[in-house]
Amino acid sequence: MDIIQYLLSIIQYLYQQNCWLINFICKYIPLKQWAFEDSHSPKYQKFKTDELPRFVFHQHEWDFKLLIPYYEQKYHKKIKPVARRKECDIPLDCKCPSCHAPMPYLYRNNGKAGQLKCKVCDTNFSPDEHRFSKQYTLRCPHCNHTLAHKKDRKHFIVHKCVNPKCSYYLHNLKKVDKEHLQKDYGKNQYKLHYIYREFTIDFFRMDLNTLPKNASSLKFNKFDSHVMALCLTLHINLGLSLRKTAQALKDLYNIQISHQQIANYCKTAAICIKPFVDTFDYQASNTFTADETYIKIRGIKSYIWFIMDAAKRSILGYQVSDNRGVGPCIMTMRMAFRHFKELPENFRFIADGYSAYPLAAQQFFREFGDAFKFTITQVIGLTNNDAVSKEFRPYKQMIERFNRTYKASYRKTNGFDNIDGANYDLALWVAYYNFLRPHSFNHYKVLNSVDMLEQADNMPGKWQLLIFLGQQTIQNLQKQSTV
Repeated sequence: MDIIQYLLSIIQYLYQQNCWLINFICKYIPLKQWAFEDSHSPKYQKFKTDELPRFVFHQHEWDFKLLIPYYEQKYHKKIKPVARRKECDIPLDCKCPSCHAPMPYLYRNNGKAGQLKCKVCDTNFSPDEHRFSKQYTLRCPHCNHTLAHKKDRKHFIVHKCVNPKCSYYLHNLKKVDKEHLQKDYGKNQYKLHYIYREFTIDFFRMDLNTLPKNASSLKFNKFDSHVMALCLTLHINLGLSLRKTAQALKDLYNIQISHQQIANYCKTAAICIKPFVDTFDYQASNTFTADETYIKIRGIKSYIWFIMDAAKRSILGYQVSDNRGVGPCIMTMRMAFRHFKELPENFRFIADGYSAYPLAAQQFFREFGDAFKFTITQVIGLTNNDAVSKEFRPYKQMIERFNRTYKASYRKTNGFDNIDGANYDLALWVAYYNFLRPHSFNHYKVLNSVDMLEQADNMPGKWQLLIFLGQQTIQNLQKQSTV
C-alpha cells in the first residue's frame, strides 16, 4: 500500500513538472510550426479585418400628444401653443424631431441664428441638420468610444477609433519596434487603431440575373444554328482564336464566315447560356476554395474571381471586375451561395491571405446573421511554414491549377477589348468547364450530367441544347419576376 501511494505521488510530481515545462515553452520558446505565427507580427496587422463595431440605435419614443396631458396631470401645467408677438417665419411642415410637435409649439431660440426650440419637450435643434437625423452611432467594440469619420472612399467610408486609451490600440502599440516609436510618424507604418469600413453600396441588393445588352438575334439569314454551334466548338472547346476559327471553318467545311460574325455568335450564345449556368443547382459540398487572377482589358489589368467546390470541382461563382475590392468578392460569394438558405455544417472557405475575403465574410454575417457566419481559412505564402498551410495547401493548389487551365484558353485572345467581351468569354468557358469538358478527376466524364445533353451525339448538338436550356431558364426567370 505504501509503494502504491509513493508511485502516485511521483506521478503527480512528474505531471506538475510537465505542466511547468509546457508553460515555459509556450512563453519563451517560439515554435515555427504553430499556425499563423507570422500573422501575429504588427507588420501584418494592416491586412487583418477587425470585428464589427457596436451599433447604438437612437429611439425617440416621445410623443407630444402624450406629453401634454402627462405634464398637465403630474405638474398641473397646461402647455399651450406659443403666443407670438409678431409674424412667424417657421415653415408649417416643420416638426420637433424629438416629440414631433407641430409648428405652433416651436419658436426661435436664438433669433436669426437658426436654432429652434420645442415648447413641449424643451429640445433645441436646427431645422436643416440636427443630431436626431442619425439613426445609429458606431462605437468601438473594445472601448465603447464613438468612431470618427475619417475618409470617404469610392464604395465605403472609413471609421476609426481615435481613443488613445483604447485597449485594442494599447495592445497593438506594445508590439511596435522601439526604433519606430522614436522616429517622427513611425507609428504610421502600422495599423494600431480599430478601423471599420461602412459600405455605401449595398452589394446584396444588386441583381445577379441581369442580362447583358447589345446581343444579336438568333434569326439566321445566311447560316443556321449548326454553324453557330460549330463556331462555339472550335472557339471554346478547341481553344482557337476567332480568326483561326474562321479559317478552320473555311478549310474543313468550306464555310466563308468572318471573325466578327463568330464573335457575335459567341456573345449571343453567352447571353442565352449564362442564366442556366448561374442558376443550376450543383449540390455543392461544405468546402469551397477561392482565388482571383488578373487579365488584360485594353492593356489595363483587370481581375477574375473564382469560387470552386473543392469536392466536385465545379465552378460555383465567377466575376469579372476592374478592381480588386471587396465588392466583386461579395458578388462572387453570392453566386456561390445562391442555393443555400443557410451554410452546411462544418463549412470551410479556403482562400489566400488577401484581406477582401475576411471582409466579405464579415458583411455576410452582418447581412444574414448566424445562418451565414463563417471564417476564412487563409493559406499564406508559397511554402508550408505553419500547420494550417500544410493541411490546406492542396485546396489552394487546386484553384491555382484551375487558374492555369483558364489562362491557357485566355492566352489566345491577347486580352479583351472591353469588359463585356471578358464576361461573354468567361460565361461560355465556365459552361464548357462545368457541363461539356471531360475531366480526369471524374474518370473522363463531365462534372455535372444533364439528361438532355447526354442525348446529343456530338459537341455542336450539345451546344445547341445548352442554348435551348438557357432560353428555358430565361423564360422561367421572367415569369418569376412578373408574379
